[in-house]
Amino acid sequence: MTEKRISILGIYVADTAYLAPRLPKIGETISGSGFALGPGGKGSNQAVAAARAGANVDFISKIGDDPFGKMALEIYKETGVTPQLEIMSDMPSGAAFIFVNDTTGDNAIIVYPGAAGTITVDDVEARREIIENSAVFVTQLEQPADAAQAALKIARDAGVTTVFNPAPANPFDEACYALSDYFVPNESEASAIVGFEVQTGADAKRAGEALLERGVGTALITMGGQGVYIHGPDISELVPAVSAGTVIDTTGAGDAFVGGFATALAEGKPVSDAVRFGCTTAGISVTRRGTAPAMPARDEIETLLSGGSLAQ
Repeated sequence: MTEKRISILGIYVADTAYLAPRLPKIGETISGSGFALGPGGKGSNQAVAAARAGANVDFISKIGDDPFGKMALEIYKETGVTPQLEIMSDMPSGAAFIFVNDTTGDNAIIVYPGAAGTITVDDVEARREIIENSAVFVTQLEQPADAAQAALKIARDAGVTTVFNPAPANPFDEACYALSDYFVPNESEASAIVGFEVQTGADAKRAGEALLERGVGTALITMGGQGVYIHGPDISELVPAVSAGTVIDTTGAGDAFVGGFATALAEGKPVSDAVRFGCTTAGISVTRRGTAPAMPARDEIETLLSGGSLAQ
């Protein structure tokens, strides 16, 4: 391995984001206050976040041969992500419906993975060398879970540091716990996994202990405005969220954190420092509309980390 690359397996979707005061009821039509179309998908967002944060990133996925797929290629060219993609002529690129509350910035999302939903274990095996030559490997659960598990095992067997973001809260094989150096759910995903509500730091510590008992190396539970709770064999602490200004859109904040965290991890930073770097990345992203377009540049992250402020 000549350079500290990050490889990410995940999906790309085109985000269609609608701003409104609330979601409509069934059979109801309401007026919105804004609309945006842009690149998204957890894995793709994480790849863009990591690349903008300074990492060398390979993104493994599938897209359709369509306008949404071309949008993906454009954002990767712009940000320096190396696309490791299969372009399918018989499947569309994925798409997401995103509702954003125009007052609070809270969101609700429906995702259709499209071409990326057909990712198989064989597809992962075909990218084995890319995964094995990484410093850090990242995956989630928007693509089929067996593909995520196969990729985690390839990475683990090669001595690559693994980051598993079990989002959305879809079923996965228990073997994935022991394949995860860093297991990164949010509060709701952690609650679904451990079987009790995770709302406070004490809850997160208890959840972290349960996850370590299942084989996880270190648990990182993202808790929105509270920050990220780290629980590992030699560490248990809440790293506070970082404020970069007024929160206007929380969509993609978790992806910003994972991308920033993976970047810092690949650079050899200790876990606490890597989490702070990820929190700073996320803190900037929520002050902007959108997902991938909201991911901050390296100099912005370093400015905020050093105590400076960003132009609004």
